[in-house]
Amino acid sequence: MTATSELDDSFHVFDTTLRDGAQREGINLTVADKLAIARHLDDFGVGFIEGGWPGANPRDTEFFARAREEIDFRHAQLVAFGSTRRAGATAAEDHQVKALLESGAEVITLVAKSHDRHVELALRTTLDENLAMVADTVSHLKAQGRRVFVDCEHFFDGYRANPEYAKSVVRTASEAGADVVILCDTNGGMLPAQIQAVVATVLADTGARLGIHAQDDTGCAVANTLAAVDAGATHVQCTANGYGERVGNANLFPVVAALELKYGKQVLPEGRLREMTRISHAIAEVVNLTPSTHQPYVGVSAFAHKAGLHASAIKVDPDLYQHIAPELVGNTMRMLVSDMAGRASIELKGKELGIDLGGDRELVGRVVERVKERELAGYTYEAADASFELLLRAEAEGRPLKYFDVESWRAITEDRPDGSHANEATVKLWAKGERIVATAEGNGPVNALDRSLRVALEKIYPELAKLDLVDYKVRILEGVHGTQSTTRVLISTSDGAGEWATVGVAENVIAASWQALEDAYTYGLLRAGVAPAE
Repeated sequence: MTATSELDDSFHVFDTTLRDGAQREGINLTVADKLAIARHLDDFGVGFIEGGWPGANPRDTEFFARAREEIDFRHAQLVAFGSTRRAGATAAEDHQVKALLESGAEVITLVAKSHDRHVELALRTTLDENLAMVADTVSHLKAQGRRVFVDCEHFFDGYRANPEYAKSVVRTASEAGADVVILCDTNGGMLPAQIQAVVATVLADTGARLGIHAQDDTGCAVANTLAAVDAGATHVQCTANGYGERVGNANLFPVVAALELKYGKQVLPEGRLREMTRISHAIAEVVNLTPSTHQPYVGVSAFAHKAGLHASAIKVDPDLYQHIAPELVGNTMRMLVSDMAGRASIELKGKELGIDLGGDRELVGRVVERVKERELAGYTYEAADASFELLLRAEAEGRPLKYFDVESWRAITEDRPDGSHANEATVKLWAKGERIVATAEGNGPVNALDRSLRVALEKIYPELAKLDLVDYKVRILEGVHGTQSTTRVLISTSDGAGEWATVGVAENVIAASWQALEDAYTYGLLRAGVAPAE
């Protein structure tokens, strides 16, 4: 279904995640994946979604057929991608051009050669015939009622080699009826000042409406995109999270955020920018890649503050160390607690966790010293908020939060003569006045400990049945005496509604894991609203 945009046609946000982004190493999208991503992008509010190359492969052909039936686009128009007709043929007879029309897409992007050497060596045709291919294909598609965008492949390299010919391709496409001609930095080797100068010149010399497609090989794709906008481009092509071939494409999210928040251009429907962080992470889940924690605007560390000096300033005014309010892009400010923490960091973190420290300078000072002491021993609280909250509550209340008291635990790993292995753990603990002994087997000693602790506690606290251990990380810290070393374990646990991380440190991995497990279950009961033992 055709989308009805709230925005005018003066500026385009064009997403090519489903085609160009899918060329990233490690991404292999099914049709269902592409449909899911298209829904997310439409929800975000981009104007155009390039779905792929119908006719070139069955997957893209199926995607366009299903998208027409299954997606009710609210904001975006679906775009089919293909090339200009073959040399020596006509657009009306070209099977690939027919497939573009049969896709049902109302907008078509054509890739055209704009570098003279590519025309002669890759297409093996003349420069004049290449111009005829552009003109014939664009005019034929326009006659069929389609809107046409033309991607001038390798434009900037071609402009450097033969500027007059590169401009003639732009002029030919525009005069044939192309709505936008996109200048592509296909090899990703340009820098912002170069992009700005070339776009300004081409705009002045051709009068065409121009767009920009930037690859990120110099790490400048976002800057190059914005430089092109500064020079007069009114169409930006990007991919979600910067996915793309080699090192990727211009990242959709920082480009859009910059346009809206720095340039003051409304390029998304009202209110959609606040969905940006959610959309970024949702697409990362679909492509099965871990979201970059340090991605601008949407990364979980984008507004995270660790240094005590920063925290002191943020306590006075968050804008002193943040270029925007994170809520504008759907993100949140986070205070990281570490050995760099000062009083302000602890106070802000307490507020974030809903714990009122009441301006108690003595209490805050104790927490600061406790954190520094523990981090010196190998603990890390910036990655283990749950363990920090338990530490903070213990200091604030004068005693640890207790749901159970452990009498002892042990884990046994047995190697058998037949080559098989057995892992068994036993836990003895007290909970609500009852002594419980539980034994369980697992696929490793830590798993056996986890199971035995769960067996013991679920008898008293059925709320723990929904807890799952979702991640487990081990790091061997610097050795102290010869081969001896300290082990740090980070565990992530989920109750289906959220996740939390806990940390344990000891001289061996089993003991460190036990500490992290104790904290994980204690925090899970706290989240569930269970009253601690008296």
